[in-house]
Amino acid sequence: MTALAAPQPETLISDLGAATHAVDRLLADAVRTVRARVVHDGKISSDRLEAEQRAAHGLAWLATYVEVIRQLHAYAERMSAAGRFGDIEALVVAIGAGEYLSQIVGGIPISQGEMLRLVDMGVGDEALMTTAVRALIADGNTAENRAALATLIENREGAATIEDTGHDETLDAIRTEMRRFSEAEVLPHAHAWHLENAYIPFEVVEKMAELGVFGLTIPEDFGGLGLGKESMCVVSEELSRGYIGVGSLGTRSEIAAELILCGGTDAQKETWLPRIASGDILPTAVFTEPNTGSDLASLKTRAVREGDVYRVTGNKTWITHPVRADLMTLLARTDPNESGYRGLSMFLAEKPRGTDDDPFPAAGMTGGEIEVLGYRGMKEFEISFDGYEVSAKNLLGEAEGQGFKQLMQTFESARIQTAARAIGVAQSALDLGLRYAQERIQFGKPLIRFPRVSDKIAMIAVETTIARQLTYFAAREKDQDRRCDVEAGMAKLLGARVAWAAADNALQIHGGNGFALEYPISRVLCDARILNIFEGAAEIQAHVIARRLLDEAN
Repeated sequence: MTALAAPQPETLISDLGAATHAVDRLLADAVRTVRARVVHDGKISSDRLEAEQRAAHGLAWLATYVEVIRQLHAYAERMSAAGRFGDIEALVVAIGAGEYLSQIVGGIPISQGEMLRLVDMGVGDEALMTTAVRALIADGNTAENRAALATLIENREGAATIEDTGHDETLDAIRTEMRRFSEAEVLPHAHAWHLENAYIPFEVVEKMAELGVFGLTIPEDFGGLGLGKESMCVVSEELSRGYIGVGSLGTRSEIAAELILCGGTDAQKETWLPRIASGDILPTAVFTEPNTGSDLASLKTRAVREGDVYRVTGNKTWITHPVRADLMTLLARTDPNESGYRGLSMFLAEKPRGTDDDPFPAAGMTGGEIEVLGYRGMKEFEISFDGYEVSAKNLLGEAEGQGFKQLMQTFESARIQTAARAIGVAQSALDLGLRYAQERIQFGKPLIRFPRVSDKIAMIAVETTIARQLTYFAAREKDQDRRCDVEAGMAKLLGARVAWAAADNALQIHGGNGFALEYPISRVLCDARILNIFEGAAEIQAHVIARRLLDEAN
């Protein structure tokens, strides 16, 4: 395929700029109409917002698509200014913009069985359909463009990654180092770990510690590397591309460090951060309870103070990697008279490492494994506490009633990191799907020669790049100390859907072999499914985004 197949950069960038203004106007109209439905006496009514969930959640998805158009435009301008906006980048942008604009007009898939249309929010597409938008729709996601992109991806030297870290030498070096580690130490063993439901070996964990994975964003004063959230995205993406379990090991340390940095005392920071950064201790997050899920205000686990200790009693579930952890960030209720968020406190609860034979060798703590489809390598557990002892000095910030507020401070980083893991999973699906499509011969030619197969390869690449742009944008906002809960939420919301679609389509390319456990794509499909659930299920995520958009419109 020649370079003539690619859209002309100047025209594409100009049309994207005009389209950005058009979708911004559409979003403003949608915010006004949805807000009118949910406001009572000048304020947003929770009851009305719940009754109008379809419109409200649709608003969140529309806003996410609008941000996609903005970020594709920003990406095109950035790459063009750097002299790196070649045919492959132009095709990705053209196909992505054309497809997402088409979906805005015709229907946004907010789940496999739900399609959101503009009429659901009480708006039409008349103002949207400008000359630039029509051109992008007509000339963007065409069969010719998809075929050209698939050919360029197939012939590209090395991995089929369309990445952009702003040509930052530090980030490029980190990506190279993490990819080399993942390809050598993770990828060759990941599927066996999954099939055996085995722990990721400590040797791998120790090498991750040597690479600085656990102290990546911890300040240098506390033994970390002092890097930003964008570097965290690079690391999480590349490690998750090898195996999401390895990519997620860093999440435990990220959450714990963020909690301590934001809410801990000076003594707590000095005690725990250097040990987390070095990998000397492994943390786990102990928040969820059997009957609460996303409803953290209903947590019932109690922590009662007795002199210099608190005694914790209650049940927790979906606790990742607790057996081998040394430290639990534990959310419990310290005020029995307060049933909401205000009665919650966060603890830095120490625990001894366990084994398969004796998972919780500590008084007042027992648990059992939850067997799961995917996201293995760390193992999930239910845990029961019966008077488990936690030192009072390990109450985060040495202040009761601040637990939920402290946890909320970590949500931006956690969701950005989850979105980065989703990119890694999607990229893994692309790697596997592309290789199989090249190697599998049917009817005398490789599968990738068939348009429906090459279309899938092209669209996985396009959507993975889109998810990457949203995620790295949110990370850059966080690194500049700007509030980015909406941007982080959008990145996580879309990234999870993209990862699932990528895995599903890559498995389809494998045909019946994809359904066989021996093929790694079966693992990637299972791993992808969890991304739409943890760190805020898609429905909760959309609700949070919508609420912020509607609040800001006041």
